[in-house]
Amino acid sequence: MPITLPETLPAFAQLEREGVMVMGETRAARQDIRPLRIGLLNLMPKKIQTETQFARLIGATPLQIDFQLIRMTEHQSKTTAAAHMEEFYRPFAEVAATGEKFDGLLITGAPIEHLPFEEVTYWEELTQVFAWTQSHVHSTFGVCWGGMAMIHHFHGVAKHMLEEKAFGCFRHKNLAPASPYLRGFSDDLLIPVSRWTEMRDGEVAAAPGLTTLIGSDEVGPCLIEDADHRALYIFNHLEYDSGTLKEEYDRDVEAGAPINVPVNYYPEDNPARDPSNRWRSHAHLLYGNWINEIYQTTQFEMSKIGT
Repeated sequence: MPITLPETLPAFAQLEREGVMVMGETRAARQDIRPLRIGLLNLMPKKIQTETQFARLIGATPLQIDFQLIRMTEHQSKTTAAAHMEEFYRPFAEVAATGEKFDGLLITGAPIEHLPFEEVTYWEELTQVFAWTQSHVHSTFGVCWGGMAMIHHFHGVAKHMLEEKAFGCFRHKNLAPASPYLRGFSDDLLIPVSRWTEMRDGEVAAAPGLTTLIGSDEVGPCLIEDADHRALYIFNHLEYDSGTLKEEYDRDVEAGAPINVPVNYYPEDNPARDPSNRWRSHAHLLYGNWINEIYQTTQFEMSKIGT
């Protein structure tokens, strides 16, 4: 089954070229089927790249997905064309006012790690989003800063600044092989990491109701389940394209910013060589498992979600 996207969304053509099954909204409306409604609250500056990355992963399951793009109400993107935002995104205030519900919601990261959570300009509205998920979303997936923000809001777990950026592809351990979210996972796996902050194992373990599913000896906890809030938090980037870390590295080198060559990313750590993607299969497994778990547990009648 396909993921439903507006045919004019840049991700539609990109995913179609890749062989991902996509469907326009008009055709989808003619099908007698209850699709899963998955929202993406996109806080990243490169909105189109992020839309495509997540649509690729959640559109690769046998289920039909109705993909909805959401933005913060007052915050204006400086790096994505206003016409794109106007055509494809709805502000959260509008979504909340309709009372509509979602089977799943993805909340992305944002390049504001250096700020305390409470100093982020849209923090107050974001906490409203978190509260809204408890009555209007069946399962929420917080990614990188988005996951850290959620775990801080619900559990008071702090984020800590690193002395240098955790940057590259790091080995991680599968700590919960029986978890439905890790079906098909290897005992260890490689995951891209790009962040200046961390959350610490001991503080996560001390918070009631949290279970670490994937972790790393080098970069700490990665994937955490919060069953009481029907949420997952991932601090690293399985959704990244093959060249995303290269783009970040090249950007910082060009700007003269201090940056190390991403660890275990380029062959022989040589930036002149093309990186290879060694995490794609686990990315599809994780997001496919998340979609499948939603399908197995969500209410058929949308009005009953969150009750």
